[in-house]
Amino acid sequence: MAEGGAPTCQLLFIFMFFIFFFLFSSVMSSREEIELLLSFKASINDPLGFLSTWNSSVDFCNWYGISCTNSSHVSSIDLSGKNMSGQISLALFGLLYIQAVNLSSNGFSGEIPGNISLCSSLRYLNLSNNNLTGSIPRGSVSELEALDLSNNMISGEIPADIGLFSRLKVLDLGGNFLVGKVPNSIGNITGLEFLTLASNQLVGEIPPELGRMKSLKWIYLGYNNISGGIPMEIGELTSLNHLDLVYNNLTGEIPSSLGNLTDLRFLFLYQNKLSGSIPSSIFGLEKLVSLDLSDNSLSGEIPELVIQLQNLEIFHLFANNFTGKIPRALASLPRLQILQLWSNKLSGNIPKNLGKQNNLTVLDLSTNNLSGEIPETLCNSGSLFKLILFSNSLEGEVPESLSHCRSLRRVRLQNNRLSGELSPEFMKLPLVYFLDISDNNLTGRISDRSWDMPSLQMLSLARNEFFGDLPPSFSSSKLENLDLSGNQFSGAIPESFGNLSELMQLKLSGNMLSGDIPEELSSCKKLVSLNLSNNQLSGHIPATFSDMPVLGQLDLSQNQLSGKIPPNLGRVESLVQVNISNNHFHGSLPSTGAFLAINSSSVVGNNLCGGDTTSGLPPCRRFKTPVWWFFVSCLLVVLMLLALVIFTIFFIRRRAGSELKRVENEDGLWEMQFFDSKASKSITINGVLSSTIEDNVISRGRKGILYKGKSKKEEMQFVVKEINDSNSISSNFWTEFAQFGKLRHPNVVNLIGLCRSQKGGYLIFEHIEGKNLSEVLRSLSWERRQKIAVGIAKALKFLHFNCSPGMVVGNMSPEKVIVDGKDEPHLRLSPPWMVCVDFKCIISSAYVAPEARETKAITEKSDIYGFGLILIELMTGKSPTDTEFGVHGSIVEWARYCYSDCHLDMWIDPIIRAVQASNNQNQMVEIMNLALQCTATDPTARPCATHVLKTLDSVLRSNSCIFSP
Repeated sequence: MAEGGAPTCQLLFIFMFFIFFFLFSSVMSSREEIELLLSFKASINDPLGFLSTWNSSVDFCNWYGISCTNSSHVSSIDLSGKNMSGQISLALFGLLYIQAVNLSSNGFSGEIPGNISLCSSLRYLNLSNNNLTGSIPRGSVSELEALDLSNNMISGEIPADIGLFSRLKVLDLGGNFLVGKVPNSIGNITGLEFLTLASNQLVGEIPPELGRMKSLKWIYLGYNNISGGIPMEIGELTSLNHLDLVYNNLTGEIPSSLGNLTDLRFLFLYQNKLSGSIPSSIFGLEKLVSLDLSDNSLSGEIPELVIQLQNLEIFHLFANNFTGKIPRALASLPRLQILQLWSNKLSGNIPKNLGKQNNLTVLDLSTNNLSGEIPETLCNSGSLFKLILFSNSLEGEVPESLSHCRSLRRVRLQNNRLSGELSPEFMKLPLVYFLDISDNNLTGRISDRSWDMPSLQMLSLARNEFFGDLPPSFSSSKLENLDLSGNQFSGAIPESFGNLSELMQLKLSGNMLSGDIPEELSSCKKLVSLNLSNNQLSGHIPATFSDMPVLGQLDLSQNQLSGKIPPNLGRVESLVQVNISNNHFHGSLPSTGAFLAINSSSVVGNNLCGGDTTSGLPPCRRFKTPVWWFFVSCLLVVLMLLALVIFTIFFIRRRAGSELKRVENEDGLWEMQFFDSKASKSITINGVLSSTIEDNVISRGRKGILYKGKSKKEEMQFVVKEINDSNSISSNFWTEFAQFGKLRHPNVVNLIGLCRSQKGGYLIFEHIEGKNLSEVLRSLSWERRQKIAVGIAKALKFLHFNCSPGMVVGNMSPEKVIVDGKDEPHLRLSPPWMVCVDFKCIISSAYVAPEARETKAITEKSDIYGFGLILIELMTGKSPTDTEFGVHGSIVEWARYCYSDCHLDMWIDPIIRAVQASNNQNQMVEIMNLALQCTATDPTARPCATHVLKTLDSVLRSNSCIFSP
């Protein structure tokens, strides 16, 4: 027994040794994991204190966001959406047993750690919606199944060896700045189910190798610059249910092989350059829910085969070249909700039973060659809220069934051949907010019937054959735009129109209205445009018109008005266009405001005098006594002498301040020039050089570093910009800067000095205590945003019109705007030649105008485009860099859609919506309209800076605190 017990003891000893070793190694491993986690914690900013439990007094498996395996190793970290920032530490991916990391929706910056490939156990990595930069790390993680790096600022190319991630099921690299081609090796990830590379700058063709990825269910390659045709190999991906290739430069025909994708539910190919007809095989995809081929160059007829798409809910073919008739089969699709075929060359009748078996909510067939009558069945679902049929050749009456379609909200039937009278019930639709039936042959009296449309905001009955008196009310307190022009209305303008408190535009021109202009119209304090021309109005211009705070356009021409022009009308600062021609006015023209440089065509046909030479009017006779002339002459002489003395003093001080100086110190010979007398006395070359230390860095850019400095004399603060590339300094350096240094405007960051040696140079700017607009925008009230918009507009007007030659900002973005403690904006400018040098940086900005990317020319109109984007951002809180605009693609197209089709509550910034939007809706709508003008695709259609400022002034005049004299 003793001899048999020895081996047993040995085995027991060995067993105990391994147990002890395992426990010891586990303790060491746990200690290492704690150190790695604390190292990660030390590298980030956690303002909300989620990581407060990360300390040695708590078991690390119970730390916030940490999950452990049964063996007490960290298996996952989830800190998504916790407002954290800083750089992601290498330590995080030193955790040997980590399987899942989710740091999405934070503010992490810097590059993605390069040691991810060493983390062999990692299966799930989500770093989306941060501010990460740099390139995608090379190498692979053998076990990784999901990789989401979307919505960051990652650049460079997709690694050629991306195919080594062989186990990936989800790959999302969308919303970055990736360039180059999609690597062919991506086809090696045969188990991939979801592929998103959208919203980058990818070029080249779609690799046919995608056809090897048989497990793919989702492909999203939209919003790139991908060219070439759609590979027929995509038709081999029979598991695919979502294919999105929108907003690219794809050409050629749609491959018929796509008809093999029998599980496909969503097919989006819009905004490309595809041509040819729709392959008949597409109509065999019976599971399709949404088919959008809009904005291409597709042609041919829409076949009746569409009847096979019984699950189709959304059908978009607009903005193509389709011909022939609208297929009757569309009326047999039971789930069809949205049908948009506008802007094609379709002809014939609208299918007779359309809407009878459908569930229509939106129908847009506008801008085609359709004829016949509007079907009675369109609103059979009871859900139709948008009916758009304008610019066709439709005939007959407005269907009686539409008078009972109480779901309708937006109706546009203008520019057709509709006739007959409006049904009394049609005038009582409760939800309609936009009604345009202009340019038809509609007739009848509209005053004999009761209008009850409480939601109405826009009404146009223009250019029809309505007659009789104007209705006294439309039962809507929300009416903003009323156009009754070009009819046969008679009688007086109802005094009750003065109760339309939200009215911004009123057009009654081209009728047979008579009587006086009611003074009550001046109660419409939000009225911007008033057109009463081509009527038979008599009497005087109401003197109370001068009390209308935002009146911008006034047309009273072709009437029988008489008397004198109210003098105060010229003092309405918002008034920019006036036409009083062909009336019976007499007396002198006001010598202020819109009358100053009025065109002769706007005053002809009266008995007026005065005005500028452009008015073509004779001068008014004035009788002045010699004594009066004596006093005036004396006063002028005194003023001229005083001005001469002031100018001489200013010129001497200015000359002394801007004189070129040469200063020598231990770094060599420096040339210095100042454009501010105080700076000239306070700032020395040693003060400039001593400020260029790391602790004083404000920001780093492609062409230099910004430092904050303070002079020892008088403790004057200033900002120094170091010019890294001395080659960017032109030979006529001082001459160009002499002009740049003379700029002085309260909304421009002024250049106060510069210095240069053989090694390089420094620009010295005034110091503005504040933050970039991008940093403070979301915390601003509506009133503060107004003030900032006006200040920027003033700066642009000064730069474009008051400088000789005019100057451009170049990159007109919120980062260029400093907002001080009084909410006054200050534009940061670059010298003229640096705008050219920094062009690559400028065109990479989301705020650059589209033509600037193509022509590589920055103009004043480019600045206006950028300002328009800033206006949109001020109102919506959304940035052009956001990736949430869906089918609209860009913030501009999204804003156009919102302005045209959505209620203000849908697009205004939630920060200002609840508290302030209800009292400022009209201002916001008008400013959005201005923003859309500024961002017009055609540069010539954009307003100049002067017009922009005048329009803002007109819209916001009621807020007097915004406009200081």
